[in-house]
Order: sequence, then C-alpha cells, then structure tokens
Amino acid sequence: MNFLITGGSGFFGGVLKRRLLAEGHAVTNIDLVPDADTHENLTSFVADIRNRRDLDRICEKKDFAAVFHCAAMLAHDKISKQDLWSSNVDGTREVAEACQRWNIERLVFISSNCLWASNLGHEVAEDEEPNPVELYGRSKLAAEQLLIGFPNLKIVVIRCPTIIDSGRLGLLAILFEFIDDGKKVWVVGDGSNRYQFIYAQDLATACIQTLDYHGSDLFHIGSDDVTSLRQVYEAVIDASGTKSRVAALPRSPVIAAMKLAHKLKLSPLGPYHYRMIAEDFIFDTRHIKERLNWRPTLTNEQMMIEAYRYYSTGRQEISARKNVSAHSKPADMGIIRLLKWFS
Repeated sequence: MNFLITGGSGFFGGVLKRRLLAEGHAVTNIDLVPDADTHENLTSFVADIRNRRDLDRICEKKDFAAVFHCAAMLAHDKISKQDLWSSNVDGTREVAEACQRWNIERLVFISSNCLWASNLGHEVAEDEEPNPVELYGRSKLAAEQLLIGFPNLKIVVIRCPTIIDSGRLGLLAILFEFIDDGKKVWVVGDGSNRYQFIYAQDLATACIQTLDYHGSDLFHIGSDDVTSLRQVYEAVIDASGTKSRVAALPRSPVIAAMKLAHKLKLSPLGPYHYRMIAEDFIFDTRHIKERLNWRPTLTNEQMMIEAYRYYSTGRQEISARKNVSAHSKPADMGIIRLLKWFS
C-alpha cells in the first residue's frame, strides 16, 4: 500500500516510516526537516503542511491509502507561539482538507496526554474532559476538535504519553546525561509518582492496526504495569553501570523554582512539566485493547533502558546534531546545568 506521513523526518514519524517500509509498503514523507533515510520505496519532500500547494503537489502524484499525521511543533523547541499554533492547528486542518480533496478516506492523528496537566486520581479514559494548561496541549486539543468537522473521513485519533525508543532524545537527553556522567538523578518529592510512557514500536503497531478499523474513533494508549519514576530511573542507572543514584528534592520549593525559571526563560521545562513532575498520570487503555486487539510489549523500564543505551553509545555524534527534529537532538538544559554541577 501507499502511505503519506507528515513529520516522517522526526522521531516517531521516522519510526513509523521505517516500519511501513520494512513491511513492504511505499511511503511519502513531508517534513520541514530533510529526511536522513533513503529507500527505494521512500519519497521525501521538504515542505510545509500549512502550504496547500505543497500538499496538492504531493497528493496528485500518489494514490494514498491513508495519511499518518505525526508532524507537530513542540513548546520546548525554539519557535514562536504563533508558529507552534499555526503548525499544529492550521497544519492539521490543511492535511484533513487535502484528504477530502484527493479522496483519501483514512487519517490517523497522533495526539498527546498533554491535554491534561493534573493528577486525576485514576486512569484517564477517552470520555473525560481535557484541561490543557500550556500552548502545546491546547494546540493538540484544538486540532482534535477541528477534525470532528470532517465526518466523511475515517479519522482515528491516538492520544499518547511520552513516546520512548532508541533515538528518543529531547528532554530525555538531560536525564541521560546526568546518568552517563554518574551524577545524582533528582526526583521531586519521594519519586513514588507513576507516569506512563509508550514504546514507539507499540505505537507504530497501533497505527498500522487502525488501517483495518471500520470507522472513526479516539484511543488512549500506553504501557502496562507502570511503576514509580524512582524505580524507572533506578533500572536505567543499574543498566548504565555508572555511579549515578536517585536523590530527592523537596516538592514545594522546587516547583516554585521551576515556575520562576520558566517565567525568566531560563529552563526548557514549562507549565506541563512543573505541574506533572511529582504527579501520577496513566491512561486507561481498555478501549484500544478491545477495539484494535492491541497490546503493549515493553514496560517503562525496558524502553527507557533502550533509549539510554542509544544515547550513551552515540553521545558525541548526538551532541553535534543540528538540522533535526526536537525529539532527535538533546534539549538545551538552561539553568538545569547548574543543578548538574551540584550533583
């Protein structure tokens, strides 16, 4: 089959792209970032999903069975608020309208758990009211809402927690640098909070399984057997063989300091992070398991160890990366580097 992926040069878009190619499909990638991959069944365009002419130029040449809309701009990347909103919201509208114009009936949209930023005290189901607190989460919610206006398309929205696999960097690279250098890894409070991740290959499996789904739907996805962040960090440290260890910071003063650092633009961590850094958040995944017969294959610990080993093995090359997506390069530590010096 022939598929269009938006954001196929990025971290998850790249995972899905390579998975589809390995299964014998043809893939077309549209991304603002050049594609580092080459394959006889891969066609890549450096173009903007907000540009209708670019989308039409791509769609008129192919008979796409589905579009996987993975492209998104992130709040911790160095972009303007207006650019983030227009890319994530207006870009999504342009993609859906292109599907209508070119009779592509299937659209899979990758959304986020950033639609919430508080501990709801239970596993969060698809019918619970979102309440995002920062621009990225609000843009993802707005994109979901505008897709409701395309009832003639078969649209599957998959809300994801943090996607982890070999190659996932961004803010995670800060954690991995602490561990790799044998520094203390800090938790806020006692580190007993449980925060769910999703293995990128498991998410790719879910995307592929939607191709046989009968209509539109909304799914929450995530790992099973979610343990505390302290336990996850300790598992990665054990696998690293370094002298790193987990240490605790007092909750109230640290969150106050994080808020101030964000206000002064000294930290990559925003409102979502300082609200959730010591909280539980887990999706209820019964719906996707029942409807798609989907199951996760890796735990939080297993996928984080994979991601750390990728970072540790290629650290020198990773630190030199320039023209790649935000999740494919280390995030700027900002003031967090001071914490590393004292660790």
